[in-house]
Amino acid sequence: MAIEHSKEAGHHCLRSVSVVGGFLDGATFDLAGGLNRIIGARGTGKTTIIEFVRYAMDAMPSEAAARKRVESLVESNLAGGRVEITVETKDGLSYIVSRSTGDEPVVLDENRSPTDISLRSGGLFKVDIYSQNEVEAIADRASSQLDLIDNFAAEQIAGIEHRIRTLKADLGGNASKITPLQQKMDAIAEELNALPGLNEKLKAFKAEGGDDADAINQAHAAKALRDRERRAIGATNDLLSETYQAIETNIGRIGQQLATIFTEDMLKGPNATLLEEIRQGLQTCSDDVDRLLQKALARIQTESEAVKTTSSKLDLAHKQQDLKFQELIEKHKEVQGKAAERHRLEKLRNDLLAKQREREQLIEQLKILRAERAKLLQQLSELRDERFGVRQEIVDRINAALSPTIKVSIVQFGNPEEYRALLEEALRGNRVRQNVVAAKVVNAFWPAELAEAIKQRDAQALVDKAELNADQADKVLAALVGSQVLFELETVELIDLPKIELNDGGTYKETGSLSTGQKCTTILPILLMDSENPLLIDQPEDNLDNRFVFETVVGSIGKIKQRRQLIFVTHNPNIPVLGDADKVFVLDSDGTTARKVNEGSVDHCKDNIVTLLEGGEDAFKRRKERYSY
Repeated sequence: MAIEHSKEAGHHCLRSVSVVGGFLDGATFDLAGGLNRIIGARGTGKTTIIEFVRYAMDAMPSEAAARKRVESLVESNLAGGRVEITVETKDGLSYIVSRSTGDEPVVLDENRSPTDISLRSGGLFKVDIYSQNEVEAIADRASSQLDLIDNFAAEQIAGIEHRIRTLKADLGGNASKITPLQQKMDAIAEELNALPGLNEKLKAFKAEGGDDADAINQAHAAKALRDRERRAIGATNDLLSETYQAIETNIGRIGQQLATIFTEDMLKGPNATLLEEIRQGLQTCSDDVDRLLQKALARIQTESEAVKTTSSKLDLAHKQQDLKFQELIEKHKEVQGKAAERHRLEKLRNDLLAKQREREQLIEQLKILRAERAKLLQQLSELRDERFGVRQEIVDRINAALSPTIKVSIVQFGNPEEYRALLEEALRGNRVRQNVVAAKVVNAFWPAELAEAIKQRDAQALVDKAELNADQADKVLAALVGSQVLFELETVELIDLPKIELNDGGTYKETGSLSTGQKCTTILPILLMDSENPLLIDQPEDNLDNRFVFETVVGSIGKIKQRRQLIFVTHNPNIPVLGDADKVFVLDSDGTTARKVNEGSVDHCKDNIVTLLEGGEDAFKRRKERYSY
């Protein structure tokens, strides 16, 4: 299919939509770069075309119910068929998007060769699609209003969101490393509480022995050192053994998986040559890796033998030194009876000193991980600020275009919905009214402030700032101390909160308090602003009076259709006629299948427009006579 390149640079375009199978089988729509109108009687597939585009372009609604509605419509009307859309990006690059029922969309180049491009990120090509009632729904949901704002800088926002997701994944990995180290360090800290008492008992032993006290103490110190040396040898053997087992486990791992990955039918199929090339490469890699691992095992075995030989010599030296220790102790009857107890305490002290050294290592590891976390959190904060800056620029642009009739504002971090939900879930089952307590805490603390108060176990701060009672504060601490929620509090999203208002008789009113018609009157002008994304709306005139359609909708269309592609399904003649549609598509149906019966300019489709949108020529003329025009 030839692809036109007549649009102005700077905005994306849908060049054609083709349907294979189902209700619209064989229908092809070659679209203009400006205003396109789809008209027809009810049940002729107008809405279906809009939803086919949504499905093919992977622009499905985020809300589960709305997504299910679209999927159901596509499944019943496509009937296992396929939708293909030829797109041209703002940079003049052309692609073909093909999607069959139940499959993911595939992006092809102009020669119909598959590419590795994904539509899901919105980075390549984005369409703004609004079905019936969705325009009104935007007025009722803050999340939809935020999406509306983001659509005006879709690529930029998508890039920032991708970096935010990457950072949050890195922070999750960081938390997964910190948690077990912190738990281990806390457990060791509990055990080390016994160390001061042990030192006092050993200090009392050191005062005994009379004139030979120094010699006896030195002998006990040497014996304690020998115990630590034995521990060091044991730790060395454990380290070598664990490393050996870890390496041995991975020998042959790659080769063993090849038969599972590349089945016989694959290696005999149409892509056998390419798959065999990959399989052979992996087999060679497996052989090379296995040889290196075998060398590593041999090296560990060599070292293990060397350690064994040397430790045998050390063991002999220890036995000789232990004999001399016993000879010394036996000369001093007054301390002989206490030697065993002193030795037992020295071994316990050695245990704790080893744990103390381990704790010091853990402290250093945690210091590094927390420094890394602080850096990642700073980057996350900067990205969120950058995203808000983009959104604020869009809000300023909307206000410049639509003020004073419509006013838009946005508050950074103004919507704590995710924060509150996180706390409610964490408090579930802790015998508090989690929704009430969570609401109080959210209103009193920023997430990072709450995390710090929990780390400090500052129940009084919860009482003073969040106005919890002592029992509630204790239960909040019990639920959050040492939990993964502490890390999630550092990254939880405080969503930017937009507000859209309509000037109603000199008073600005938020969209949620407006009538259905007023909601659409407020949202539609924003949708009709300049954007690089094609705009598809199913019946934009719904809930609007004809005066507003003529004065505002038609006027907006005239201003932007040279800079933005518009595709509307309509029953209102003002939009295609007075909006001077570049292309009109007329649909008809016999109830089983639908077909395109005409297409072209307004003049070319005049008879269809008069019949379908004006009620026929007679009705049109009679209204003219009645109005005395």
